[in-house]
Amino acid sequence: MPAPAAANSGRVAFTHPGFVLFQIARFLIVAAVEMQAVAVGWQVYDITKRALDLGLVGLAQFLPGILLFLASGHASDRFDRRKVLGTCYAGFALCSALLLSIAEHGMRSVRPIYFVLVLLGVVRSFNGTASRSILPQLVPDEHFANAVAWNATTFQAATILGPSIGGVLYAIFHGPSAVYAMAMLTALGALLSTFRIKTRPQTRRREPTTLKTIFAGLHFIWREKLILGAISLDLFAVLLGGAVALLPVYAREILHTGPWGLGLLRTAPGIGAALMAVSVAHWPIRGRSGPTLLWSVAGFGICTIIFGISTNLVFSLLALIFLGAADMVSVIIRATLVQLRTPDEMRGRVMSVDMVFIGTSNELGQFESGITAQWFGTVPAVLLGGIGTLVVMALWAWWFPELRGAGKLHEVKSMAEIAEEPERIQ
Repeated sequence: MPAPAAANSGRVAFTHPGFVLFQIARFLIVAAVEMQAVAVGWQVYDITKRALDLGLVGLAQFLPGILLFLASGHASDRFDRRKVLGTCYAGFALCSALLLSIAEHGMRSVRPIYFVLVLLGVVRSFNGTASRSILPQLVPDEHFANAVAWNATTFQAATILGPSIGGVLYAIFHGPSAVYAMAMLTALGALLSTFRIKTRPQTRRREPTTLKTIFAGLHFIWREKLILGAISLDLFAVLLGGAVALLPVYAREILHTGPWGLGLLRTAPGIGAALMAVSVAHWPIRGRSGPTLLWSVAGFGICTIIFGISTNLVFSLLALIFLGAADMVSVIIRATLVQLRTPDEMRGRVMSVDMVFIGTSNELGQFESGITAQWFGTVPAVLLGGIGTLVVMALWAWWFPELRGAGKLHEVKSMAEIAEEPERIQ
């Protein structure tokens, strides 16, 4: 049990050793993926000079998530989530090794790169579900909101450091090989940290593998309209506001900078998100969580529009910083809402659906941005995405009154809890 002083602090989640080890592993693996993303984006665009191919980078990683989300969710509920994570981290290291081999052989075709990205998408599908599902097993419920905020902070810190390292290494060594080698070593470090994690024991019902149990996550989310509204709102916001996919084009042709500038641009949203996550960890969202979620998505759209019209590197960086801060508010609200209202025995399946709605929408958003940039131009594509995000926010506020009326996160009950109340009274 944590000491009373620690329990009242903004860092109470770190009094749990399993959470600390998980954060170390999470930081390392996210940093590896982010630094690798900079190298892949610059390498692909350097080979083809086409924005469409940057969109295909996202599509190659998106499709496995769509095809495997039921399998990944079922795996996280049926097997030890710590072991699933360890297997995924080994898979990340393998993908980095393959990209290193491609770079070292000097291949000027993007097809081998896309093949590895598809494999990376498979690994990310299982990793994302297990990573989200294991968090409630590391801290007690009363410390979970604090854990979510720090978990987001760790993620954003890695997104800050990862692209910066990737851009610098690419520039210093004049190619992607050093980046891929560093990503491989970092993934192996995450694997070693995962071996030491011990989860809190929780009773989980063993269910037979049937179509009903496999699709249970979809049924649960459809029944819980507040959860459905929250995660679908983020889905379309990220899908339409996927300006990050076009950062190599902005860096090279609009802002006239090099790999180091691309690294800064990819880092900027993480800076804003990290600052916001630390703020929420110390000063939690007390009430009106629904309206706060809606306005944060609106802020995301507005910042996307501002970035789209900017031709100044500093102004663009500021727009991306505020974009990341707005996005982090919605991430924390959604994660706390979904995790605490899902039974542990089906948390993996619910998280797998959430991954399709949110996680893989990043890659699909990249594809959408690449297509619209090819059709209408880079700047119009970003502006259309920002305007579309504002339209989606307005529609969701109308279609999901549960979102408008949601108050304190810990006081919003699920339909399952409401149904059980008469039994408790009796």
